[in-house]
Amino acid sequence: MSKPSTQVIAIGNAIVDVMAPCDDALIERFGMTRGGMTLVDTERAHELYQAMGPAREISGGSAANTLAGLAALGGRCAFIGQVADDQLGEVFAHDIRAGGISFATPARAGDPPTARCLIFVTPDGQRTMNTFLGASQYLPPAALDEAAIGDAEVLYLEGYLWDPEEPRAAMRRAIAAARGAGRKVAFTLSDAFVIDRHGDDFRAMIAAGEIDILFANHVELAALTGRDDFHDGIAALQDQVPLLVVTRSEQGAVAATGGQLYEVPAEPVARVVDTTGAGDLFAAGFLHGHVNGRPVSECLTLGAICAAEIISHYGARPEADLKELVAQRLG
Repeated sequence: MSKPSTQVIAIGNAIVDVMAPCDDALIERFGMTRGGMTLVDTERAHELYQAMGPAREISGGSAANTLAGLAALGGRCAFIGQVADDQLGEVFAHDIRAGGISFATPARAGDPPTARCLIFVTPDGQRTMNTFLGASQYLPPAALDEAAIGDAEVLYLEGYLWDPEEPRAAMRRAIAAARGAGRKVAFTLSDAFVIDRHGDDFRAMIAAGEIDILFANHVELAALTGRDDFHDGIAALQDQVPLLVVTRSEQGAVAATGGQLYEVPAEPVARVVDTTGAGDLFAAGFLHGHVNGRPVSECLTLGAICAAEIISHYGARPEADLKELVAQRLG
């Protein structure tokens, strides 16, 4: 097998995050699911945007955030995702390419517009996300570059994008292309609501051996396995996935592989400002270690370092020098 020219190629929602601080009363007034992610239509997106205070626009999307972290660590990355031919689409494309990530998916003409996620951040750093998927849910299988997928060491897929029919078909095709080329498939479950809707699909993919690396948090693990106890959930899943990685917020993270468990604590943070993207950047650090052949325990530490950086400021893209942080922590 030829050496891959790309370390990680990801398929995900191409979203621009619109972020603003708010108080808890606003969350209650609009009946938002505090700390969760809710899909919204055009009318609701407009209503919430009008209620926002001064906001920042930052390119986001779960898998794209992960690649931003990987690229900042020196990884060779590529992204597949759908934007519209509009201003936010140009913002997204510019940002991801400026980060050193290859992005060649053609923009889509006409409505709907580029996806955006309206994020309300409460004083405790908790983020409440309201996502208008827009053009991102119309990624067609024809937009895939199967040669590029086959030439990447790892194909990384975002569970959020499994919800719309068209990109779900594209991701199934991408999995077939990656496995046909002998590459690894990594999948992040994204959110419990995705599992509620598509858990049977995910369990079938796991049973069929289509997922090599599975990322989840403790809530998603419980939703997928039906086990409320964390360790019971790990036990139920660890023999079905070659590499299982589960984050537990301030309690750190666990990986299970080859019949062994590895665990690391969360990295200390002076103040949690915004938890947006913590899981995305954890995956970035872990995958960076994985594709560079580092031990599993070190991959977990790399994930924790990246997650700690991202929760120390607004936004889900790194602001500090991740390479420097890793060097300071691991030498």
